[in-house]
Amino acid sequence: MQQLLAIAIGGAAGSVLRFMVSTGVHRVLGKDFPYGTLTVNVLGSLLMGFLFIMLVERQISSIELRSGILFGVLGAFTTFSSFSFETLALMESGDWAKALVNVFLSVSACLLATWVGLGIGRQL
Repeated sequence: MQQLLAIAIGGAAGSVLRFMVSTGVHRVLGKDFPYGTLTVNVLGSLLMGFLFIMLVERQISSIELRSGILFGVLGAFTTFSSFSFETLALMESGDWAKALVNVFLSVSACLLATWVGLGIGRQL
């Protein structure tokens, strides 16, 4: 039960953080491309890789804290559903080039960010 509570609290925090970061990015870069979603997904992927090493492989914290951070905070901070919706919106508006760039950039950057996060975690 404590683990579920930690995930719920982390999820609330992660969703608020996602909104704040995404909104801030859109203010700076505009809304003609899903920069906000791309930013939170890449940052979340980097943190997932790093924190997985630090919290899970090295067992630095309790299962509740690990779950709250990894599944709660980062699970709510990152968003595949927004990525999917925004990509389809670009396609429906006829902007196939941006949609394809979004798919390629999101998938490749998130995989790379996770790999880099794992590498940083292993080096520390």
